[in-house]
Amino acid sequence: MRARALQYLARREYSRAELRGKLLPYTQADEDFEQLQPVDLDALLDDLTARGWLSDARAATQLLHAKRSRFGTQRITHELRQKGIPEELIGAALPALKESELDAAREVWRKKFGTLPQDAKEKARQVRFLQSRGFGMDVIFKVLFGIGGAEGE
Repeated sequence: MRARALQYLARREYSRAELRGKLLPYTQADEDFEQLQPVDLDALLDDLTARGWLSDARAATQLLHAKRSRFGTQRITHELRQKGIPEELIGAALPALKESELDAAREVWRKKFGTLPQDAKEKARQVRFLQSRGFGMDVIFKVLFGIGGAEGE
């Protein structure tokens, strides 16, 4: 079990809840193969955390760096919660996410569209796209209507 956990951690950072979910199926005794010694999964996770090999903070930081340039605060926050990152770590990351959200939204919009919408249908399409990426409506309107003259808002 420890070897399997280390193999997972060698590939990328995992949150405690995420790694627990991946290892849980392997703690059940198989009918064809009886485990000689039952594995205490929580004790293993505690040991990995104590040794510094498992860290929710590092997992959160890795996810933030991977997703920041493509997604908004809402979507990143949702993914952090899905991965079992504690709320205090999510709360600590929110100010930095909010600070860079407008720049990220502008870059995502520029790569996808590059030109301002010419009619209501195109405007709705661009708004939906940015919403699907997890950007809030306040940021979306700043991107769509603030480009050009109102960059300093």
